[in-house]
Amino acid sequence: MGDFKGRLIALYHYRGFVLSMVAREFRSRYMGSLLGSIWSILNPLTMIFIYTVIFSRVMRAKLPGIDDSMGYGLFVCAGLLPWLFFVELLNRFPNIFIEQAALLKKVSFPRITLPVIALCSATINFLIIFTLFLAFLLLTGRFPGWVVLGYVPLLIMQQMFVVGLGVMLGSMNVFFRDIGQFVNVIIQFWFWFTPIVYTLTMVPEKAQGLLSFNPMTSFLQAYQKIILHGIWPDYMNFKWHFLGALIALVGGFFVFHRLADEMVDEL
Repeated sequence: MGDFKGRLIALYHYRGFVLSMVAREFRSRYMGSLLGSIWSILNPLTMIFIYTVIFSRVMRAKLPGIDDSMGYGLFVCAGLLPWLFFVELLNRFPNIFIEQAALLKKVSFPRITLPVIALCSATINFLIIFTLFLAFLLLTGRFPGWVVLGYVPLLIMQQMFVVGLGVMLGSMNVFFRDIGQFVNVIIQFWFWFTPIVYTLTMVPEKAQGLLSFNPMTSFLQAYQKIILHGIWPDYMNFKWHFLGALIALVGGFFVFHRLADEMVDEL
């Protein structure tokens, strides 16, 4: 417990380093491009346009019980944006210590700052994209109202889970390099086993039972109900998700704590 508290104190003392690294990541993502950081707006706007206009209007894709020409596009975006937030970290965390091997060897700083930097960077990207999505909903008269705040507790639980899982995988991947490749394969299957581009009712009943074991299914369904129906999530249905996220978070940082001192030698 003392070591964990010490890491938190060290993280606080290095908050300037964290903020500067987050800013550096954001700048480097668009450095050298003519439009610079404007791409951080154009890219998500393009994605939102494709799903809400191309998929919904050109393909005439509709949802059962939703009499809205943009219904399918809103359905996809409502779940896809949090999913991309989730996957950005899950993709990045397995290699987060390996990619910063040179920095870890040359500079003395708390290793815990690296996952925090990744989380902050991913959160900024998500907030930009999600804000544009909300602006689109306002402009098209489809904004669900204050119920959109229902996203917040769900996103916190979701990201607690992925941070814990990611830190565990990132710590282990330093010693077992196949883990990172394995995660890439799993993510591809995980996407199609999550009701993002289809509703749960579109799959056979037996498959519905199988998909219900996917922890992301409940999150995605709640996000979609917020946007399409303006329904607040029933957070009591997420008590086991919260417990699982907490276990993943504690477990991830326990593994990190046990392996952190040996990482530099292995790198």
